Amino acid sequence: MCLAVPGRVAEILGEDALRMARVNFGGVLRQVSLVYTPEVSLGDYVLVHAGFALQKVDEDAARETLALLAELGVVDERQPEEPDEAR
Repeated sequence: MCLAVPGRVAEILGEDALRMARVNFGGVLRQVSLVYTPEVSLGDYVLVHAGFALQKVDEDAARETLALLAELGVVDERQPEEPDEAR
């Protein structure tokens, strides 16, 4: 079984096939490939697995998933737009 985690696109880098994004996961920024999701824009939420954004999701669905994952202790409870200054 695989787990895709929602995150918010904080920055878009590159173009076309080399398009990447910095995605915010509860204050932790990770570089993610947008090769499978060319429609994604700054501020969108995406489901990410193994460094690839697999699909765009709406904000309500992303927040609901993050709340459930936090309840399970899988992710931090902070919202994606709250950066952690210590990291």
